[in-house]
Amino acid sequence: MSSNTPAAAEQPSSPALSDGVRHALEVSLRGCSELLPQGDWIKKLQRAEATGQPLRIKLGLDPTAPDLHLGHTVVMNKMRQLQDLGHTVIFLVGDFTSMIGDPSGRNSTRPPLTREQIEANAQTYYAQARLVLDESKTEVRYNSEWSDPLGARGLIQLASRYTVARMLERDDFTKRYASQTPISVHEFLYPLMQGYDSVALKSDIELGGTDQKFNLLMGRHLQQEYGQEPQCILTMPLLEGLDGVEKMSKSKNNYIAITEPANSMFAKVLSISDEQMWKWFELLSFRPLSEIAQLKAEVAGGRNPKDAKVLLAKEITTRFHSAAAAEAAEADFNNRARGGIPDDIPELALSGAPMPIGNLLKAAGLVASTGEGLRMVDGGGVRIDGTVVSDRGLKVEAATMVLQVGKRKFARVTLS
Repeated sequence: MSSNTPAAAEQPSSPALSDGVRHALEVSLRGCSELLPQGDWIKKLQRAEATGQPLRIKLGLDPTAPDLHLGHTVVMNKMRQLQDLGHTVIFLVGDFTSMIGDPSGRNSTRPPLTREQIEANAQTYYAQARLVLDESKTEVRYNSEWSDPLGARGLIQLASRYTVARMLERDDFTKRYASQTPISVHEFLYPLMQGYDSVALKSDIELGGTDQKFNLLMGRHLQQEYGQEPQCILTMPLLEGLDGVEKMSKSKNNYIAITEPANSMFAKVLSISDEQMWKWFELLSFRPLSEIAQLKAEVAGGRNPKDAKVLLAKEITTRFHSAAAAEAAEADFNNRARGGIPDDIPELALSGAPMPIGNLLKAAGLVASTGEGLRMVDGGGVRIDGTVVSDRGLKVEAATMVLQVGKRKFARVTLS
């Protein structure tokens, strides 16, 4: 796709960038994978500085699930940083494109969502995004606004703006075509419709994960086709989850939801590896890079890496809860580490005393099966009121007690 920028080319370029533009460029580049074309983005920043007109920053999210996790916030953090420079964020809910299904990175046709699923998920999306974005500088849009009125005639005209050969250059389509895996015609419509969103919104830059590069470039191409100044694109790395290997995903169960309780959020951040922590600092922290570099140097010089990880955990927990909640979460974590009982454990009443220990642990929701409970007993991982249970044949009498499995699972049970 061409990277010519007709309208931007009319702007005078200066060999020396102003302090404001230089700072904005540094903010844009922090942690990003690619900023294309960087020269065009500089011209847009210069124009915004000269005219006082905010740039339009686009992020499209399909409401494929109702909950957002920290992986989603990598791109949102970048948007917030650009908002703080005075620019306008367009938070685009892909209610129309969700009904097509994004084929990005997939080796099979993705089933589209129903209208009911989309509406249910979209209701919670922006409420969660507000925990990161500045509402006063955020424009919320739904792409059904312009996609529904497009109609069959408009869709055919849109499809004429791109060739099948170029579409098949996309990595996932190339692999599926070569392996003779079916590709439905409607899947070609997804990148076209996402690109058309940029035309409708007249966006100056679109953000997304590295897996969205093809779709982002489509927006740039279609803007040129429709006579607009093409958007720049900025891709952010995909955040690895708690396992440090796979990208953060609910399906992989390696995620931290942004609505997760403060104590759980804090503890999960502390569970990541020391090496992984620095990437999380770069992508999730709002601390200056110079401060992060200083922390890294101190750890390399012998400072306990947990000190830095605690700072990261408190920053993230504060963002989605409060400073007081982060302090309480740290205290709770330290209490657990000393073998103490957390403050926020579930309480429940059960009947059936005396009850075999395996059955009790399962009934309390601390293990998935009685067999797992007995294995935890054999491994010394079960406590009642702080005392290790060593007898797998134990039948627990009626009482109120605190059950503990492993280091983090607790329940206060009244057994009758």
